[in-house]
Amino acid sequence: MSLKIAVMPGDGIGIEIVAEAVKVLNHYKDSGRLDIELEEAPVGGAGYDAAGKPLPDETLALARASDSILFGAIGGPQYDGLARELRPERGLLALRSELELFANLRPAILYPQLAEASSLKPEVVSGLDIMIVRELTGGIYFGEPRGIKTDDSGERIGFNTLVYKESEIDRISRVAFDIAMKRGKRLCSVDKANVLEVSELWREVVTKNSAEYPDVELSHMYVDNAAMQLVKWPKQFDVMVTKNMFGDILSDAAAMLTGSIGMLPSASLDANSKGMYEPIHGSAPDIAGKGVANPLATILSVAMMLRYSLDRADLADEIDAAVGKVLDTGLRTADIMAAGCKEVGTVEMGEAVLAQL
Repeated sequence: MSLKIAVMPGDGIGIEIVAEAVKVLNHYKDSGRLDIELEEAPVGGAGYDAAGKPLPDETLALARASDSILFGAIGGPQYDGLARELRPERGLLALRSELELFANLRPAILYPQLAEASSLKPEVVSGLDIMIVRELTGGIYFGEPRGIKTDDSGERIGFNTLVYKESEIDRISRVAFDIAMKRGKRLCSVDKANVLEVSELWREVVTKNSAEYPDVELSHMYVDNAAMQLVKWPKQFDVMVTKNMFGDILSDAAAMLTGSIGMLPSASLDANSKGMYEPIHGSAPDIAGKGVANPLATILSVAMMLRYSLDRADLADEIDAAVGKVLDTGLRTADIMAAGCKEVGTVEMGEAVLAQL
């Protein structure tokens, strides 16, 4: 039986980069090595344009009926004036919530060919390989009550609520422990337990679960120190686990250690490893339509899809290797350009990966 993959390019450069990733999927489909069906649907600003809301009912229905989702990027300045519930970002948050995609895996891997492109000295980042496990459906992004109100004096007040249930902390920490067991067996849990009661509970639950993983070395770190340590000595980390907002910030910081945010894929998984796969960068409206965006993070997201949801680690390994070989040839998009290399556009980079495959 064919596996169904929902394709959601979204907005901005999402359209261009997803097109290159789809070519990779079709390469395996056409060669008979992968039995899949692809179906495209609008989301984000494209969803609003098509149906008046960022997550159209048809798109959500397709997402639920699919075995996996390939997602591009959402947002653009033309949507900034919309009511908050109609903005493109609400479509992405709703997808994560409706599908219970609670575990966000964000690898930060520095390809040796890009050591010079990192914002840090090569000797600090060479060999970098971190997996950040971010809780994705709880915390301050989803907590209630939230809003903006006017108090009795007439002053406006904005408020959001940071809430985590013990069960939410339990399940994300187990995902992180399981991943650590398959890697370097070191897990750093990031919190703010010296200030936040939510983080006190977070640390307590993670510590309790560590007893079931005696082979994993567990450490705890406050988020401000973790941000500093990522810049100071990033290779001390193997797997990091943290709450939604902290993970959002730290994974973007880690992205710059690898040379470009355009190189980093991500996976968002439910309890049964059904996932949504997307590059961690945004829609980049300033370069949208110019054909210069880096498609490698999206292509690497396909590799993560094959590895985590479709049980085809063999094909995932092929894609990872193909990206490395392309970088060996000296081809670079503008974001990872270096002296002595050849600058290419989105399509050319995608075609180069296909040629290696």
